[in-house]
Amino acid sequence: MSCGLGAVILIFMLVKNNIDNTVIETELLKADMERLHSEEQELRRDLTNVQGRIGTTDNAVRVASGVIASLKSSISAQHQDIEQSNKQLAALKKAIENTAIAQKADVIENEVVGEETYLMGLKVEGRKVAILLDASASMTDEVLIDVIRRKNRSDQIKRKGPKWLRTVEIVKWLLARLPKNAEVTVIAFNAKSTVLGGPGWKSGSDAKALSSIIRDLNILTPNGPTNLQQGLDTLAPLGATNVYVITDGLPTDGNSNYRSLNPFSSCSSLLSKATTISGECRVKLFRQTIAESAPKNGAVVNVVLLPIEGDPEAAPEYWNWAAVTGGLLISPAANWP
Repeated sequence: MSCGLGAVILIFMLVKNNIDNTVIETELLKADMERLHSEEQELRRDLTNVQGRIGTTDNAVRVASGVIASLKSSISAQHQDIEQSNKQLAALKKAIENTAIAQKADVIENEVVGEETYLMGLKVEGRKVAILLDASASMTDEVLIDVIRRKNRSDQIKRKGPKWLRTVEIVKWLLARLPKNAEVTVIAFNAKSTVLGGPGWKSGSDAKALSSIIRDLNILTPNGPTNLQQGLDTLAPLGATNVYVITDGLPTDGNSNYRSLNPFSSCSSLLSKATTISGECRVKLFRQTIAESAPKNGAVVNVVLLPIEGDPEAAPEYWNWAAVTGGLLISPAANWP
């Protein structure tokens, strides 16, 4: 009996011991489970962060790809621009190579080149070249009020008038382009006429003679009325083959006896009754001047017409005169020559 009880007690103790061990192991398993769960959550958080960074990186890659594509397009456009610029540069070099250059043999130095092409059709030619230069007061300025103001100033101030300075350069431009075998004379006209550099013809290749013309030109003062007839009368006995007239308008004075000419009965300024002349009378005066004094030997007349206020009939009248002789009229750009 006692042996059976002892055996029961022993079995109970063993079972109890196993139960206690099981509880401990369960607690340990629970702790491990909690730790693993915590690590899982942390890993999930890390995975979420990594996925976020990957998404950000993908966006950055897409943006960078767009920038790279834009840069490639810009580089391609720049290459095309460079290619076009190279073509233009090559064309410009070719144009420069084909541009006429003033030769060392030119008697009158002038920086302007390309004389035949700069002004369409204008070319200095002929065996006996006459330059008729309007040296009246209006040749100082383009605006009448400025002309009037300058009339009362010193000769030095008149010679510095912008239009007169331009006129001097035009004369030099013509002289620099004289044919090698040509002769030249420059006649300035206002109330009277003056042959610059002395009377008679000068050789276009005579540097000393041309220098004397330039010297007289530089001290010439624009003043008085426009008497084209004075210049033409001085030119008449010389037998010019080509005439270049530099002026800004129709004449305001002449040499004829206008009292005996019926068309001038209303032109009081030509009859010594007034100090101004109308546009209508200027046209009549010009036509009478050409009829009486223009060259009769078939000389070709070219006209360089500079701007002035209040003389709209000048261009058609001078154009008609030049056209009849086979010449031309030009009204050059403000930056010429």
